[in-house]
Amino acid sequence: MSTLRHHADDYLQLRRALGHKMNHAAWLLPRFVAYLEAAGAETVTIEAALAWAQSSAHDPAPAARAQRLAVAGGFARYLLGIDPRTEVPPASLLPYPHRRRPPFIFSPHDLAALMVEARQLRPRLRSATYETLIGLLAATGMRVGEAFRLDRADVDLAESVLMIRMSKFRKSREVLLHASTVEALARYASLRDQLQPRPRAASFFVSIRGTRLLYSPVFHTFHRLVDAAGVGAGSPQAPRIHDLRHSFAVRTLVGWYRDGKDVQAFLPRLSTYLGHRDPHSTYWYLSAAPELLALAAARLEALKEGGA
Repeated sequence: MSTLRHHADDYLQLRRALGHKMNHAAWLLPRFVAYLEAAGAETVTIEAALAWAQSSAHDPAPAARAQRLAVAGGFARYLLGIDPRTEVPPASLLPYPHRRRPPFIFSPHDLAALMVEARQLRPRLRSATYETLIGLLAATGMRVGEAFRLDRADVDLAESVLMIRMSKFRKSREVLLHASTVEALARYASLRDQLQPRPRAASFFVSIRGTRLLYSPVFHTFHRLVDAAGVGAGSPQAPRIHDLRHSFAVRTLVGWYRDGKDVQAFLPRLSTYLGHRDPHSTYWYLSAAPELLALAAARLEALKEGGA
């Protein structure tokens, strides 16, 4: 193993230990190191980093180029403490403003249509798994990965609570459940134990083979259900399973506005419930739906008039 490759491995290990997932860097950084090795470079230079990021052998999209330069720059900052010859490429060399994709907000009718399609799946356990999973995501705003990682011991139906362990940002939290959600989870657990009495995983949700759910097949099936239900037809934003989380947050905020609650005071509660690092991340949902913007504008106007 070359010195550069060894340093790259150490860098990824260190960042993961600090709580960073490093998903993109894990496959981009080895390619950058291979590029440096092929060029005979012993460390990172601005010229080499920029040339690799703009290489025609990679995705030419501006966002992809900026991401590659960011990966090279992060490694260079680490390497600078080891090799003073290292040059750190400024991110401004390939600027690209980050734009969050507007979410698709599922209506109650959309959710009902998805549940109907999920019930048509076969075999029976697969049908129940998707119907319950979609319902749980819509009712709680959990991240998809959090639902996948739920073990049976994390689901306390007697106390109506879920334990989310070491999720994003290495944070754990409890998620309180509505009585109707508890009933749905109990029905699923009973059917799951009947149809899969000896599962191969301790997960709450299981595949028809008794294993923990995986992202790829779930996402593929979800899109099939969306298409079959006609959800989002004609929408500029294709519905994604992660949008169930966005939809929960938007419905919660809309309900607070309609009930006349002090949304600014309540927002930290929603932030904690969703597992956000801070309320700033939750503020983004205020611009996620036209209805929310209208309600927020009306509230602001009322406050102005009251203070006049």
